[in-house]
Amino acid sequence: MSRYQDAALFALLAVAWGAGFSAIEVGLRTLDPVLFAGYRFDVGAAVTLTALAALGRLEVPQVRADWEAIFAAAALLVFGNVFFLFVGQLYTSGSIASVVYSLNPVLTVGFAAVLLSGAGLAARDAVGIVLGLIGVVLIARPDPTATAAAPANAPEFLSPVFAVLGPDGVGAALVFGAVISVAAGSVLLRRIEAPMASLPTTGWAMAVGAVMLHAASLAMGETVTVPSGTDTLLAVAYVGVVASSVGYGAYFTLMRRRGPFTANLVSYAVPVVASLTGWALLGEQLPPVAIAGFGFILLGFLVLNREVVAEELHRFGV
Repeated sequence: MSRYQDAALFALLAVAWGAGFSAIEVGLRTLDPVLFAGYRFDVGAAVTLTALAALGRLEVPQVRADWEAIFAAAALLVFGNVFFLFVGQLYTSGSIASVVYSLNPVLTVGFAAVLLSGAGLAARDAVGIVLGLIGVVLIARPDPTATAAAPANAPEFLSPVFAVLGPDGVGAALVFGAVISVAAGSVLLRRIEAPMASLPTTGWAMAVGAVMLHAASLAMGETVTVPSGTDTLLAVAYVGVVASSVGYGAYFTLMRRRGPFTANLVSYAVPVVASLTGWALLGEQLPPVAIAGFGFILLGFLVLNREVVAEELHRFGV
């Protein structure tokens, strides 16, 4: 696969995941968040595994590393990721959630230093991560004087937090939890190095993650509701087929070929797509403080990857 094909995968992933934030907003109007997330991966797993079987490319786990990769991806890239993301988007817009999500490459560097190299972070790398975290704090805007009550649809365990952060802050904090899960999971998968191809790993991980999500939904007491209505069905279809089956397939392929850092760079393209689709479809606007937060996150990325950025600029004669 050429560099241009990898670039096409990157662009496809940015669009698939960016528009997915708006689709999540639509689905959350009628479905509880964790149940909705479970439906997402029911559809995603069914489409991916069926397509692979039809093409004769479906692999069955054979060795321990295959199972480790599947369960690591299911727990962190599927369950942990969408649990926090979908619950978080109950309280904040998809545009803001996508900006918080752009912290992914910054945290990936930190996890890679611990899980892959074992050497820990250099002082300048630590500064880059702190800059990224400042960006998230700006977006969350914690306010010790806030007295906002938890919305009626908020999980009970979140109620005390609303008194400190308010709905937008709680939403941003929860999405930050999704970022931690994805960054850790992508680096851990790189460390496992399973022999199974990326697409079958994706399909099995989505299937296992869907079971985890439905179990969590029942444990949380969410109402079991069958998706209905055109908007809800389209939202489930989009996040299941495009954002999950297509998107995760592209993501796992890029991560296997280019590594977690390069694959997670899509996080800087996703907010652009999410903001445009949120504005066009839902009338959302990205507040200035969120744009400032994105600036800090991008600055943290540049500090962390100064050598790579300098090499690329030199290559283009800058």
